[in-house]
Amino acid sequence: MSDVQHAGRRPGPRFSRVGWLVLVAVLCVVVVLAVLFVPRLLRERQYGQLTVPEGQRASQIYAAVDQALKVPEGTTAQAARTAHLDLPAEAKGNPEGYLFPATYPLRKDTTPASLLSYMVKTADQRLTADRITSYRTVVIASIVQAEADRPADMGKVARVIDNRLAKNMPLQMDSTINYALGRSTLRTSHADIRTNSPYNTYKFEGLPPTPIDNPGADALKAAAAPPAGDWLYFVTVKPGDTRFTADYQEHQRNVREFNDAQKNSASGAATSSGPAPGGSTSGGPAPGGPTSSASVSGGSAAGGSANSAATGG
Repeated sequence: MSDVQHAGRRPGPRFSRVGWLVLVAVLCVVVVLAVLFVPRLLRERQYGQLTVPEGQRASQIYAAVDQALKVPEGTTAQAARTAHLDLPAEAKGNPEGYLFPATYPLRKDTTPASLLSYMVKTADQRLTADRITSYRTVVIASIVQAEADRPADMGKVARVIDNRLAKNMPLQMDSTINYALGRSTLRTSHADIRTNSPYNTYKFEGLPPTPIDNPGADALKAAAAPPAGDWLYFVTVKPGDTRFTADYQEHQRNVREFNDAQKNSASGAATSSGPAPGGSTSGGPAPGGPTSSASVSGGSAAGGSANSAATGG
């Protein structure tokens, strides 16, 4: 018989009763968290996005939301009237100017009302960050957005508006007439400037009653703090070449140069490919409005036709 004793196999570690209770408790917590948060995560899953460009009107945004959310036409416009959006009192429930241009996520539970509220909340955050509290500033920014050829000119356009308001001169902005007529056009006729609307800044002094589009950050900053200057007139002779002046005669020379450039452009287009596109000639209106990079933007001042500019401010 061997003196070597075979060691018995020791039992492995075993969970104590307390250990099992802790494991069960942890599993219960995981299950509860899953029940609470997984549905929310599924709801918040992004189902696309909607980009609101700078300078779009509320009516254009409503149509884009209808399409993005696949709801019947007019649904978002109706929601804007009933959603009780957090707007300043001066807006009287009209969100024009406060649907901030940005890219917004669309989720499974996004509704027209919730998306409009998100846009207005975003606008409020941006205005607060820039210390803009005045409805008047937003109105001016909307005109600046429509009229300026490029961001670098926005401050000067805002200064022209302020200077003309200070002198009780009509603003004479084509963009406001286009808003009154529900259009975006390169032409403003003499009949147009007789339009009986508070948005006709040829006929009525002062600012229009509401913003005319939804301005971006650059336009808002320009309207809030325009640079010093005595400018009363401006005309975009060609893209990238906007000329500002306080001298009416100088402005008229700039307008004539603009009209000459338009005639030459029209003549070249007619020679090469038939009728010329819309534009100004010596006997017709000049381009203007929110989509025109060659807007005369000043009538005689800040936003009218080259020929009506001769009437002065």
